[in-house]
Amino acid sequence: MQAKKDNQKAWLLVLPMFMLVFFIAVIPLMTVVNYSLQDIMGPEQRIFVGWDWFKEVVRSDEFRGAFSRQIMFSFAVLAIEIPVGIAMARLLPKKGIGVSFSLVILAMPLLIPYNVVGTIWQILGRADIGLMGYTLKHLGFNYNYSGNPSDAWSTLFLLDVWHWLPLVILLCYSGLRGISEAYYQAAKIDGASKWDIFRYIELPKLKKVLVIAVMLRFMDSFMIYTEPVVLTGGGPGNSTTFLSQFLTRLALGQFDLGVASAFSLIYFLFILLISFIFYSLIMGEPEKNSATPQESK
Repeated sequence: MQAKKDNQKAWLLVLPMFMLVFFIAVIPLMTVVNYSLQDIMGPEQRIFVGWDWFKEVVRSDEFRGAFSRQIMFSFAVLAIEIPVGIAMARLLPKKGIGVSFSLVILAMPLLIPYNVVGTIWQILGRADIGLMGYTLKHLGFNYNYSGNPSDAWSTLFLLDVWHWLPLVILLCYSGLRGISEAYYQAAKIDGASKWDIFRYIELPKLKKVLVIAVMLRFMDSFMIYTEPVVLTGGGPGNSTTFLSQFLTRLALGQFDLGVASAFSLIYFLFILLISFIFYSLIMGEPEKNSATPQESK
């Protein structure tokens, strides 16, 4: 009996999406690659330069400074948001009206646009009308985020934690709620302490959720742009100038499209590499003990 032929008509439904992705992603990417390998001085004046623009970017002191600041900022954010997010998720109520109320309050900062977040903290940190700046001034602190690099960094750090910590909390909370109650019952019977429950039950079960949280927060913090532009403008000096601001300055400020294209490809490939590493961590190892204690008996 001849097997039925597979119906391939379903591909017609996704064809418009493929075409859309081609026009909004593939074509611009190819254009950037073209600009990164040539010195285009006019419609008919093009000189192939090979890897020269890439070498210029890598050897640039501004690039190295922006890259080091970006790495420091991203890891500092992760070092605070992940542990605090786990701790606060464990403190949230599991039943009753308090669950809905807590989740709604937590989600509110995530709904605020990036430029509005920067404006809020810009006003908040002012010594004349801002609550935080005015309070610190009257407590004797010489706080000035527009003139002191340390104050600018701390303000930007607090801004990011305030804006994105709720995302980590919500992800961890969803992971905790997905753990079967049978594990907690078995731990209670065995006389396990709260630390043992967290270490041997909750933390292993939160592994994939935490990897997703780390991936999302690292990617977003590594591409931060609007908040530092609104809050400090990249200053004082270059103390809060990150990679995205450096790229914008090259492309729009100096109109150096060759170097900017090479830089954007390096930026893109680095983020792609980190995303691949996190994806491998998420999908690489299946859980060995997926059954509940009652099912394993």
